[in-house]
Amino acid sequence: MTVSLGIEGIQEAQAANLRDIAELQPTGSFGQALQYVTAGLHRHAVGVTHVATGALRASHRMRLDGLRGEVYIDPAARNPHGALTSDYGPIEHARGSSHAFYDRTLGEAGPALVERAIGYIRVGL
Repeated sequence: MTVSLGIEGIQEAQAANLRDIAELQPTGSFGQALQYVTAGLHRHAVGVTHVATGALRASHRMRLDGLRGEVYIDPAARNPHGALTSDYGPIEHARGSSHAFYDRTLGEAGPALVERAIGYIRVGL
């Protein structure tokens, strides 16, 4: 058996590989998609959180760190009575059903946001 190896097309392949790597950086299409998904999840969580004083709803935060996005309850946020929203937020969420703001967000908004984000990444690649 004879195997023939050549370098034809290697420069083009390397250039395409470098373009793909750039798109997977925080400043590329992957980073843009991550921003879109994180902001959309945050917006939905805020919108579906039940309101007593409004502090829990207002305490949702989002953070982007490289290629990681996070939506969370601000550990320092307090309601007008002085209670930490990070103490009672998980209790409210654990009540389930319409109270489960993060579960609802993932189920209701997550699939469409991810589908759109995949489109951003495909265009970039």
